[in-house]
Amino acid sequence: MASKGSDSNREQPPPLSIEIKATQDQFFVWREFVWGGIAGAFGEGMMHPVDTLKTRLQSQIIMNASQRQKSIPQMLRTVWVGDGLKGFYRGIAPGVTGSLATGATYFGVIESTKKWIEESHPNLGGHWVHFIAGAIGDTLGSFVYVPCEVIKQRMQIQGTSSSWSSFISRNSVPVKPRGDMYGYYTGMFQAGSSILKEQGPKGLYAGYWSTLARDVPFAGLMDLTDQGKKKFPQFGVNSSIEGLVLGGLAGGLSAYLTTPLDVVKTRLQVQGTTIKYKGWLDAVGQIWRKEGPEGFFRGSVPRVMWYIPASALTFMAVEFLRESFREKTKNNNIVVSNLSIESKRSSVHEVREN
Repeated sequence: MASKGSDSNREQPPPLSIEIKATQDQFFVWREFVWGGIAGAFGEGMMHPVDTLKTRLQSQIIMNASQRQKSIPQMLRTVWVGDGLKGFYRGIAPGVTGSLATGATYFGVIESTKKWIEESHPNLGGHWVHFIAGAIGDTLGSFVYVPCEVIKQRMQIQGTSSSWSSFISRNSVPVKPRGDMYGYYTGMFQAGSSILKEQGPKGLYAGYWSTLARDVPFAGLMDLTDQGKKKFPQFGVNSSIEGLVLGGLAGGLSAYLTTPLDVVKTRLQVQGTTIKYKGWLDAVGQIWRKEGPEGFFRGSVPRVMWYIPASALTFMAVEFLRESFREKTKNNNIVVSNLSIESKRSSVHEVREN
């Protein structure tokens, strides 16, 4: 009787450990969603003024087709004189919202997919698996990100209500009732409902495929930085610093290489119902014929200036949060192991009593 009781008691601790591990895994996945969202919104919020400059540079040919294209210093002066500091932060609400959704899905999907592969297909792995996971994350995040990007960019080129009204009157641009140019957007939700009413879902998702074509390669480059961290552990650099440097370098490289796709995306999203470009291929053809290779790289400097610190801040924030909670996880593991030891001791004590 004693030996049977001993066997049954010794089998009790493992289910407790399995249950705790499952709870920890679920917490780990949801933690990545939350941290990715916070980090993405943080990076966008910090670098939004540079993004406004980039958007203005890329879309100025739509707004002032007959005028000479402005340089970076000229555009900086235009925004400052016309709108002041507020002009650089126009559209920050939809920008942060879109980046929050993208950051959450990107980091959350990547980490959850990695864990699924490790558990169900331990023989699989490598760069391509992570690349596909990142592509899935970007695709899902774009369902929220693209409408926010459309709203953000239109608000960015409008600036304040006074400067927008001045532009409309100065260029004799009709606003209503033909709808050749959209009216002034007073806020994120008003802009969204206005675009949906005038153009339908197609207006909110303008440039969707261009966004994916731009962002999917970014996922692959981000994974290369993660692989680099694993191959060079001997440097012993703090992971937050690694995230800052590697995330910034990969972000800057990706930003420059994908600038042509970003130019096409921006112009499709900004044009509204003016229909300067009938689609992605038409936009590519017109930019090449009228502006040459230079047209595809408009705004490349502020885009790189935006992506290097924004990506660095995003990945640094994620690594910082991971490191901060890693210590708490270690403490929790100590508590769990103590519980297991106490459980085993109580089992032995019961056997001796029997």
